[in-house]
Amino acid sequence: MSYSASDLLDLSDSQLDDVFKGGTVGAIPDGEADGQAIIPAGTKFTRDIASIINIFAWQGKTFDAKHGTLTNRISALGVNAIVAQVYVGQSLFDGKDCIVLDYSKTSLLAKHVRDEIRLVGPQLYLGLVYWDTKRTIHFSLQFGAA
Repeated sequence: MSYSASDLLDLSDSQLDDVFKGGTVGAIPDGEADGQAIIPAGTKFTRDIASIINIFAWQGKTFDAKHGTLTNRISALGVNAIVAQVYVGQSLFDGKDCIVLDYSKTSLLAKHVRDEIRLVGPQLYLGLVYWDTKRTIHFSLQFGAA
């Protein structure tokens, strides 16, 4: 099944886990993606919280596939900051391949953060955020026109 970023906002944590399990690795993305934090998943507040985070804290990520890096677009101004290394690796979630967004060697602020993403729809990735090895939240990244 293929999903839209909007669809993901209506799913529970366990449903999002199932979508992530069914996703594919695909190529390392390139370019700008609009991001949505999905917290708390599957509640009547999810869409509102995603909108607030998107306006004031995190708008998405900009990938440079050639160099295997990305930057996050943060703050109300959309400043590019917080760099990560990007590579295909084994998921902490299920041991299968995923695209890893690794901040451990590139960011003092986010050195404990590791994101994992898989393709779940047209130019749409579903992500998991880890603090060290503890899974925290889901997020989505939409490339191109939604």
